[in-house]
Amino acid sequence: MKIDYSTMEEKALPNFKGGEKEYNVQMFTDSTNKIMHGRLVPGASIGFHTHTEDQEVIYILEGNGTVINGEGKENDSANPGDALYCPKGESHSLVNTGDKDLIFFAVVTAL
Repeated sequence: MKIDYSTMEEKALPNFKGGEKEYNVQMFTDSTNKIMHGRLVPGASIGFHTHTEDQEVIYILEGNGTVINGEGKENDSANPGDALYCPKGESHSLVNTGDKDLIFFAVVTAL
């Protein structure tokens, strides 16, 4: 199956999961998966949240950010080419700390 993000409308989700500003996303969903092309403007974030029923992989395409891990502490910065994994039962947040849009691909799956 091909997912054509070039034809998909980008939606703005204000204060997503309690984050700052908006999470701009093109999203495909089915009964067990979310496959997303996401964008955070400078200063925007996805709020700190726990993956109680699923896990997530984020792959940074452009821009720079910071990941907050399950203990609420900053991890290494998130840069193009980095893959970030949040297993089931863990918590995380993603913050655009750069001066350009942070663009990423994310897959959330429930097993």
